[in-house]
Amino acid sequence: MFFALSKILDFLLSPMIWIMLFFLLGMILHKRKISRKLLITALCIFFIFTNSFLTDEMLNLTERPMVKLNDGVTYEAGIVLGGGMVTIDRSMDRLIFQENTDRMLQAVQLYKEGRIKKIILSSGSGSMVFRDMYEGALLRRFLVQTCIPPQDLLVDSSSRNTRENAINTVQLLKDSVPHGPYLLITSALHMERAQACFKKLGCETTAFPVSKKAGERRWDPGYLLIPQVENLRVWEKLLHEWVGSIMYKINGYI
Repeated sequence: MFFALSKILDFLLSPMIWIMLFFLLGMILHKRKISRKLLITALCIFFIFTNSFLTDEMLNLTERPMVKLNDGVTYEAGIVLGGGMVTIDRSMDRLIFQENTDRMLQAVQLYKEGRIKKIILSSGSGSMVFRDMYEGALLRRFLVQTCIPPQDLLVDSSSRNTRENAINTVQLLKDSVPHGPYLLITSALHMERAQACFKKLGCETTAFPVSKKAGERRWDPGYLLIPQVENLRVWEKLLHEWVGSIMYKINGYI
């Protein structure tokens, strides 16, 4: 139930849905004064949520800063939280890598550098449509075929959200890597809630944020004034993270 509700909430939190709703209402309502206000509202929402300066300011308030690992510290496991890393074209049996692949690539680099001894891939299917698209298993297949010995890969393919990531990974650690230290690898935007979930279950981790989206503060006119449609997608993620943190606190998950 929580999984289904979270997906519905994600849909309702999309700024694009708000823009379309106000725009359509403004077009179909016959009362001119109300119609004009609705269209102006749609336009204002569009400019707010496509503004790069405002988007980056909100990202900087939410994202964890990048870190440099202490020299000489080796982690028993690097925990990679999935979501948006890979899918598969079944007709061609070919993997299709997506925007969050940085999590996996950073883990591979840390493994090759000897900074982590094992890689834990925690990711099932986060889709309500493709319920059998088990991301962790797909990533494991790729990593075994390319660069990582299978004995150094542990997989949780049943997690559908951050709470389940933490529960299933903690059990994997108890069974296979009972002693730390552990490195948690996920996006900078997601790190705060993710690490809190592990801590709530008694598992201490060191944060290694990746996929940082916000850049340095700038003042050039194009950055300040020209709308960028891709910022709508960033706001979806920001709103998802803010509301997710609130819901997790209410439910006692963090």
